[in-house]
Formats: sequence, C-alpha cells, structure tokens
Amino acid sequence: MKGELPVLAAQFGLRFHVGPKIKAKNLKKLRKRLKALQAERGIVFVHGKGQRKTPLQRALETVEEYLTRQKKYDDYNHSFGDRNSFSKTDRDATFLRMKKDHMKNGQLKPGYNVTLAVDAEYIVAAMISQERSDSQTFIPMLEKLNALGYTKPVADAGFESEENYTWCEENGQTAFIKPANYDKAKTRKYKSDIGRRENMPYDADNDSYLCHMGHPIRAAYEKKTKSKAGYPIVTTVYTCVECAGCPHKAQCIKGKSKTLLEDRSKNLYISKTFLRQRQEMQTRIQSEEGILLRINRSIQVEGAFGVLKQDMGFRRFLMRGSVKVQTEFLLLCMAYT
Repeated sequence: MKGELPVLAAQFGLRFHVGPKIKAKNLKKLRKRLKALQAERGIVFVHGKGQRKTPLQRALETVEEYLTRQKKYDDYNHSFGDRNSFSKTDRDATFLRMKKDHMKNGQLKPGYNVTLAVDAEYIVAAMISQERSDSQTFIPMLEKLNALGYTKPVADAGFESEENYTWCEENGQTAFIKPANYDKAKTRKYKSDIGRRENMPYDADNDSYLCHMGHPIRAAYEKKTKSKAGYPIVTTVYTCVECAGCPHKAQCIKGKSKTLLEDRSKNLYISKTFLRQRQEMQTRIQSEEGILLRINRSIQVEGAFGVLKQDMGFRRFLMRGSVKVQTEFLLLCMAYT
C-alpha cells in the first residue's frame, strides 16, 4: 500500500505523503481530491459487464478499497490493546492454550485467565483477566486482598516474578510463592547440567562464577529493561572469555543462535535482585509455616476450582465481553460460597 499510493496519486498530478504509518484520514483526503477531479473533468463512472472503466475510476476504487481495509486494521489494533490476539466472537477474550482434552490435544481457544483467592474454604476475591501469564494477575489480586487486611498471600509457581516479589516487599506482604524451578531443581538432570548458574561456584569477592573447566565468568555489563507493566529490571550479564577450544562447550552453551558454536562464548543473564528474592523465598516456603500454608493452598484453592469445574459442571462461560463474564464468574463464586 505504501509503495502504490504515491504512484497512483502522481498519475493525476497529485501528491500523497507516506509517513511511518498510513492513516485513514489521509486516504479520505486522497479520495476527496480524486472525486473533485472527477467532477472537474465531468467523468461519469460506469459499472457492469462490457463497460470500460477510466483510469480515474479504477484509482478511486483502489483508494476506497484501501480505506475500507485501513479502517478494519485500525479497528483490530484498537481491540488488540496490549495483547497479541483477540477473538472475533468475543473481542475481550484472548487466545489461550487450554489444557489437553481427552485425546491429549492442546487446544488454542479464546478465553479468560481466572484467578481465585480462598480463605477458610470461602472465595474472598475473584477476577478474570486478559493476561496469558498468571504472574501479571498477581498484583491486581493482591491489591484487592490488601484492602481486606490479608498479609500472607500463598501462590503457586506461575505467579513468581521479580515485579511481584518487589511489590510484596514494598506493601508489607509476607508472600509464600513457590519458585518456578522448585521441583525441577531437585532432578538429577538439573543438578548435573554444567551450563546452569546454580551448579557453578560463585566468587563473591570478584563477582564471578567458575565454569566446569574452572574458567571465570565475570560481570561484563548491566542490561536495563522494563516489564510489561513498566517495572524496571536490571540484569547483569556475565561473560567467559576463555571458551575457545573448550571440550565441554556443547554441554555448557545451549540455545539457538546464528553464530557457530565454535565462535560463541558462555553468557549468564542474572538479576541480582530476583536472585536474592528467590533465595529468600526458597527458605521461607521450606519453613514449618511455609510447608503448612502451601499444603493448605493446594487443598483449598485447587479444591475450589475442582468443585466449580467438576462438581458444578462449569466448563465454559456463557456470556461474551469482560464485564458480563466477570459478572457471571462472581455469581458462580457466590453460589460456591
């Protein structure tokens, strides 16, 4: 479209400026000028078989087609918002990877991410979200619970993130969140992986790690990024400069890259804040209180979902639109309670 429109306009002595993004209002202006040119020349447009269209008519029809498409694209972009997808049957819904069906097929369907907070087998807070990741729903849910006086949220591994840890620290919440690698870190394969930071000795004095061959992996620079919600994350990048000719390179350096393995060096990307928070959380959830609370969470929260889905037979929302779906879900939670 960007390449065709300036050429199309130039055929009739008109100019069409193409910016970084084509806007519907610019197409409307071009259409208006072409129609004015039609009236000025007294050209009558024809339709139907056997009729020969003038170049001006064909150009105007092309612009109108582009305008229709641009309006559709603008409408879609507005519906997308911060998401990468939406459903045409419910524009507030996001395509989510559903759990496997009875044939063990993963289903990609429009849906909502549902979050529950349960206390003493009562649902005290419930919300739906367009977010695919559970970690993005943690803070909105905690803001509801914070207003109710709760100070010890217990959550599973899907809610772990540096942003969520920091929010809890800044808002007086003593969270019990299972680290994402908690179960995996216990496996033999995980413990024997020489490429993982967890299996490398750390030299605190020099802020460096030692690889399997005893070569230092030193801090090279800091990388600053932001989460989807705007939370600033500082990642320290560690690099080993002695990887040439290493016999363990294939086991140590993983991940896809256009660079040949022989030319690559070992890099570690570590957020020191997140590392500290995860280590503190690891200790907290393994305490006597943490074990008791995690057992209680698995019974109450997963049990609530089991009752809603299996005992009450609620497998899908009947309404469309986030407001109606939220209302439907709250009514369901009231019935459960």
